[in-house]
Amino acid sequence: MKKAWWKEAVVYQIYPRSFMDSNGDGIGDLPGILSKLDYLANLGVDVIWLCPIYQSPNDDNGYDISDYYEIVSEFGTTEDFNRLLREVHARGMKLIMDLVVNHTSDEHPWFIESRSSKDNAKRDYYIWRPSKNGDVPNNWESIFSGSTWEYDETTGEYYLHLFSKKQPDLNWTNPEVVRDIHQMVKWWLDKGIDGFRVDAINHIGKAEGYPDDPHPEDKSHNTGYPLFSNLPAVHDQLQKLNREVFDNYDIMTVGETSGVGPQEALLYVDESRREFNMVFQFEHMSIDSGTLGKWDVEPWRLLDLKKIMSKWQTELYGKGWNALYLNNHDQPRAVSRFGNDQTYWAQSAKLLATYLHTLCGTPYVYQGEEIGMTNVAFASIDSYGDVEILNLYQQRVVEQGQDPKQVMASIHHKGRDNARTPMQWDRGDQAGFTTGTPWIQVNKNYTSINVEQQLRDPGSILNYYKKLIQLRKQYEVIVYGDYQMILDDHSEIYAYVRRLGNENLLVILNFFSGTPIFQLPYDLHVGASELLISNYSVENDGEVQEIKLQPYEARVYRFLS
Repeated sequence: MKKAWWKEAVVYQIYPRSFMDSNGDGIGDLPGILSKLDYLANLGVDVIWLCPIYQSPNDDNGYDISDYYEIVSEFGTTEDFNRLLREVHARGMKLIMDLVVNHTSDEHPWFIESRSSKDNAKRDYYIWRPSKNGDVPNNWESIFSGSTWEYDETTGEYYLHLFSKKQPDLNWTNPEVVRDIHQMVKWWLDKGIDGFRVDAINHIGKAEGYPDDPHPEDKSHNTGYPLFSNLPAVHDQLQKLNREVFDNYDIMTVGETSGVGPQEALLYVDESRREFNMVFQFEHMSIDSGTLGKWDVEPWRLLDLKKIMSKWQTELYGKGWNALYLNNHDQPRAVSRFGNDQTYWAQSAKLLATYLHTLCGTPYVYQGEEIGMTNVAFASIDSYGDVEILNLYQQRVVEQGQDPKQVMASIHHKGRDNARTPMQWDRGDQAGFTTGTPWIQVNKNYTSINVEQQLRDPGSILNYYKKLIQLRKQYEVIVYGDYQMILDDHSEIYAYVRRLGNENLLVILNFFSGTPIFQLPYDLHVGASELLISNYSVENDGEVQEIKLQPYEARVYRFLS
């Protein structure tokens, strides 16, 4: 196992719009982030990942970029960013940025030129096609609902957008597009940033000829998905990007790659291939989705989670690296989804933290996760701002006449705005996020769930995260040890062993509200053991042969072999 700083790091993801507002306009900004750097340093994280801060009309909250070289004015200025970068480095932390290059905004100068005429020099920066039999060029379905094609009257053709219609896809078969993207990436790296999280990168290659999906009846994925995801052209472009740009810098790179299993992921992260350091996989994010996809919410099973995560832990070990996450800006809050955000809120939040930070890989903490922020259930669709949510409601309720209560229930479970409510700093007005009116409502539970309160409580979720992060820095086995699941078929307990040399960890997690008995397998020999961390007080902390677990109990033991 090769050692690297990004393997040993803990990453903290910031959604700038919702983190901290410094000027009272209700929108988080760069000076607001700057004001909280000491908080992040005290938490112990090593890397800050900023969601997009580039110039954008904000159709998709910054993932629709109109100028890669400018900071969006509501977040601050270039000088604000330069100062933030200096202060992050001054505290011994690193900063990575979102890189969104599958698509731009339709307000980017490239697209404005591209749509102006068929013979414009920028026409082939994007993907244009004529109609097919008087209709859209193919049957591909957007990830944000509806067709991937939008008709443009100026030239009488359709342009491709895998996401919002205001996010036209770039044409990566055009060498000029590749050249301009490489130039932009170099520009940011030369400013001194420490890497990128690369958005939707597995979509930059599309099937030649843009054929119809022959199996539109398959609802396990969007129609057309296999024809615009994880194709060989993606790897050709990533290896070129590494040769010409990334390899010249000591940086961290993580790709967002939906639709891959471990073997496909190794095409991205096998260290000999020189593409990414790690990727975000989505398999575990689908365990509560039914046959009709994301919005078809079903109860999840621990056996499914164990099977998926164990597969990733074992098949990548020694070859590639895992990115570990349970929530982010695109996913609902972990404690509401995989824990119990009512009766066992604190216990289950700590259990999930224990799980995330004791697997092999780089853990990502999403803002507010460290204090157990929960999902929010707005009563009206008018309270939501996410383009994916609004498109879903328009399609299913307005156009198809589905029951709005059922659609809203799905939104409450899975909607991206669950993760985008403002960070809850204190009990004051608007949770201390802003002195004005926030761009999206604050979760009403901020008076009981906030940073200020948890900083004062030694037993808080926040202080538990601090301890977990410190343990990871203290014991190499947590970072580099291999992984072996035990009690494979247990439907309530998730337990595993991590080994590095003669150092071992035993991790015991009760994922539900029952009180099952953990019994150490007869072939696992644990001698004198040390309890490193637990989310309950434990009296006989050296006894691991048989343990009656409390609801959502988590324990981590260290022993030598």
